[in-house]
Amino acid sequence: SIAVIETNPRKLRALMLLMEAAERECVILRHALDKIAEIKSLLEERRIAAKMAGVYSDSDPPRKTMRRGVLMTLLQQSAMTLPLWIGKPGESPPPLCGATPASSDYVAKQGDKVAARVKSVEGDEQWILAEVVSYNHSTNKYEVDDIDEEGKERHMLSRRRIIPLPQWKANPETDPEALFSKDQLVLALYPQTTCFYRALIHTPPHRVRFYFDRRVCDGSNIPQSVNVAAPRGKKQTWRKR
Repeated sequence: SIAVIETNPRKLRALMLLMEAAERECVILRHALDKIAEIKSLLEERRIAAKMAGVYSDSDPPRKTMRRGVLMTLLQQSAMTLPLWIGKPGESPPPLCGATPASSDYVAKQGDKVAARVKSVEGDEQWILAEVVSYNHSTNKYEVDDIDEEGKERHMLSRRRIIPLPQWKANPETDPEALFSKDQLVLALYPQTTCFYRALIHTPPHRVRFYFDRRVCDGSNIPQSVNVAAPRGKKQTWRKR
């Protein structure tokens, strides 16, 4: 038997109008997101230029005078405001979106935050949060600054000692494949420190979370921007800051 589906011209037209309105709204939202990303990029360029020139704003004081509480607040704000990746239907998340790693030939830009494996005075190795100063293509080495003003250290590190941090949050509702899975081993920035520690994913996020209350960012709610896959290799020790 053949099922005959009756159509109501008025309902079809109403649905078409709703679809067109939704598409227009999507275009407006994507344009707004692009503008926000552009503004953040310009602000970051100004911050880097001011840092190189030795000029600082109230929101980004010089490293030698920044109190730990101020640093922790800035890091928390940066993690909370990481942009959400919103792709077109059928579009895959790009590298550095959530758990998606960077491509093998990716070079982090000046000012990018990275996880850097450094050696302490005692000879132990640890993963710290650092900021890229420059990259030498002839030696394939990064020059990075320890983000913690107490360290005040600059390191020259090979590519294998650098892990770029995510630049977009993955949407659990549309791109769950770009999230770390349950029981996956990662390096996570321990709350109120600038060091990465090995951790297991207990529960991946099931929906987009908007952080309006800083109290939600505790040991059980680590933002996507400070989680990276734990590298394999020899065991490292970790210091708490």
